[in-house]
Amino acid sequence: GAYLADSIQILSIDPETDTTVTIPIPRDLWVEGVAAFPDNGKINEVFSNGVVNGDIDAGGALMADVLSTVTGLEIEHWLAIDFTGFREMVDAVGGVTIRNPVAFSYTSNEQQHRNGKWPKGSFEKGRIHLDGEQALAYARARYTSVVSESTDFARSVRQARILSALRSSVGDGGVGAILPGLGLMDAMEGRVRTDVSAIDLFLLSSHLSSDRRVELSEGPVLTATTNTDGQYILIPTGWTGPGDYAGIHQYLAGELESASASATDAP
Repeated sequence: GAYLADSIQILSIDPETDTTVTIPIPRDLWVEGVAAFPDNGKINEVFSNGVVNGDIDAGGALMADVLSTVTGLEIEHWLAIDFTGFREMVDAVGGVTIRNPVAFSYTSNEQQHRNGKWPKGSFEKGRIHLDGEQALAYARARYTSVVSESTDFARSVRQARILSALRSSVGDGGVGAILPGLGLMDAMEGRVRTDVSAIDLFLLSSHLSSDRRVELSEGPVLTATTNTDGQYILIPTGWTGPGDYAGIHQYLAGELESASASATDAP
């Protein structure tokens, strides 16, 4: 379980409009009928499967391949970062300041969650400053005192807040971004694996803040069910069987086209 993907995000950058769209991928999305992943399983198992059968580079390449099939998008590059790297990235820029809309307490223990105990701590509503350890806890918190904050969707939104705050620390790529940018690069050394060059990675840092998010939510796009082992999984709405991801393809293609059109029409 060490290499199960805790968070999966697709970043789509439109060079013509210089806008970024983030697509969080739910960890429970079921993958079946995909040639690159014949074992079948949840999408968060794909990276681990690649690592076990090869190495981290193989895990990243496999995740990109499977995501391309499932989403219908051409995933050109991949980047993987571990928890320590995430924590050190935040500390490298002096922490991040975010605006937290809902106060909540949290624990890492499911039984404590059921008993309403929150020994790990809490996050206040409003503007809060987080160091690396706090940012990691904020991004990962799954067992919380607020029902709406205990979902993978809520976690992806919190993760996006952290990335947006990191992007603000780096700036727009100008002179003022050099020192925090170098700090990020130092923190990422040995903690990040990617097929993106160092220069492109630095340029990519200016796109960490998304102009728009496209959610694969339950109802119109995904349906909750269980697999033959009784595990909670998400499948495309209207699923006809293994390999049928046409609904996700159509939805994402439409949303990205809409995002591009909106950016072009903006003053």
